[in-house]
Amino acid sequence: MAVDAHAQATGGSAEDGAEHSARRRDLAVRAAVEQGLIDEESPLLCLLDTAGIRASAAALTGAFAEALAPGTPVLHAFAVKAAPLVPVLRMLADAGLGCEVASPGELALARAAGLAPERIVLDSPAKTVAELREALALGVAVNADNRQELERLDALVATAPTTSPIGVRINPQTGAGSIGALSTATATSKFGIALRDPGAREWLVRAYLDRPWLTRLHTHSGSQGVPLPLIAEGVRDLYALAEEINAAAGRRQVDTLDIGGGLPVNFTSDAATPTYAEYVSTLRSAVPGLFSGAYGLVTEFGRSLTAKHGLVLSRVEYTKTAGGRAIALTHAGVQLATRTVYAPAAWPLRILPYSPKGTPLTGPLVAQDIAGPACFAGDLLAAARELPLLAPGDLVCVPDTGAYAFTAHYGYNSLPRPAVHGFTVTSTKVHFTLARPAQPIPSIPEEAGAASPDALL
Repeated sequence: MAVDAHAQATGGSAEDGAEHSARRRDLAVRAAVEQGLIDEESPLLCLLDTAGIRASAAALTGAFAEALAPGTPVLHAFAVKAAPLVPVLRMLADAGLGCEVASPGELALARAAGLAPERIVLDSPAKTVAELREALALGVAVNADNRQELERLDALVATAPTTSPIGVRINPQTGAGSIGALSTATATSKFGIALRDPGAREWLVRAYLDRPWLTRLHTHSGSQGVPLPLIAEGVRDLYALAEEINAAAGRRQVDTLDIGGGLPVNFTSDAATPTYAEYVSTLRSAVPGLFSGAYGLVTEFGRSLTAKHGLVLSRVEYTKTAGGRAIALTHAGVQLATRTVYAPAAWPLRILPYSPKGTPLTGPLVAQDIAGPACFAGDLLAAARELPLLAPGDLVCVPDTGAYAFTAHYGYNSLPRPAVHGFTVTSTKVHFTLARPAQPIPSIPEEAGAASPDALL
C-alpha cells in the first residue's frame, strides 16, 4: 500500500487518494468480521488506517518543505486533543511530527510517546503555576495566553533559568467561521491577547521589549468551518506584529511564528479536502514573507491529520419503527461521536451500511434513524438517513471519526471505552494491531469510587 500512501501524500490526486482510502476501509471491515474482531459478543469496534495517517503527515510536511526557504526551522506539532492515544502520537513522531498539548494529561501522553521536550508545545488558557513550572523545567515551549499568565512567567523565569522558548498567543479578531463554538478569532474569543482592542498592540510591543526572553508569537485563527482566506488573514496579522516588534527592538527578537492549525475537514465524501498544498498556497499569497526563512515556523494541526482515517464499526442490535420511521439501534452513539449527537447540523457524519459478512449493503433506500445506545432521545448519529433497510446483525460504519470522536471517549451512561485497532493492508491480508484495549467493565466501578463506597455516609 506504499503506492496508496504516496498518492495521498503528494496531494496530486485527491480522487486517487479517496479511492484507495475507500478500498482499504472495505477490506478492513470485511477482515474485522472474518478475524472475529466484531461479533455478537464484541459488537463495537474502532479502527485507524495507519497508511492514511502517515500519508496525511507526509502531505503536511511535504507541502511546507516545498514552499519554505532551505534550512528554515519548522516543527509540525500534532494537536494531542484530536487523538489522545499514545500509539498515534508515537506513530506521528516517527513520521517527523511533534506534539501540541493543552493540559497536564496531554503533556503526560506526549512524554509517554517518547517525544523530546523540544518537540512539545504547551498551549492552554488556564495554565496553573505548577504546570508552567513543570514545562519550564522540562524545556517545553510555552505560549502565554494572557497578561496575568505573562506576569506569572516573569516570576518563574527570574527564579529559575529555562531553555523553553516562550511566546504570547494573540487573537487577531478576524472573525468567525460557520461554527461559532469553534471560531477562535472572534472579537470576544476567550483565547489570547485581543490584538484589535484599544491599546493592545502597543502593550504587546512593549511587553516584548521589556522581556528579551520572549522569542515567539502564536495564533490559532482556524478550525472547522473557517475558510482558508480567513485563516490566512490571522497569520498575516501575526507576521505583521512580529515585524513591528523586531523593528522596535532593533534586532530579531521574535525568531519563530507559531501559526496554529485548524485546517477544515471534508466530512461529505472520502476526498481529503482542502489539502495542505492548497493551505500553503493560500498562505504564500497572503503572507509571502512567512516563507522567506526569516522566521522559524510551528504548526498545530490535529483534525486534518487523523479525522479521515478513523472509523467506527457497530453491529445493528435491533430494528423497529415509530411513527412510520425506521430505526436501527446500534452500539455507536454519543460516547463516540459526541459533537455529532449534540450538534448534528454542524457535525454531520456519513453512515455506510455493510452486511453481517462485512460486504457493502445494497438495496432500495429507506429513510432511517441510526440510533446509539445511550438513554436519551437525541442519541442519534443520523436522522431520516436514506440507506438500504438495515436488519439485526448488519453493520454500520461511521467514517471520518479519527479525531475528536472515539479517540476521546465520552462516559455517558458509563458506557465502556471500545477497543481501538490500527490496520494496515498488504496485497494479501489486513493486519490489525491493538492501539487501545477495550475497557474492562470492572474498571468502571473502580473509577467511580468503588474502593470507598461508604465515604459519604
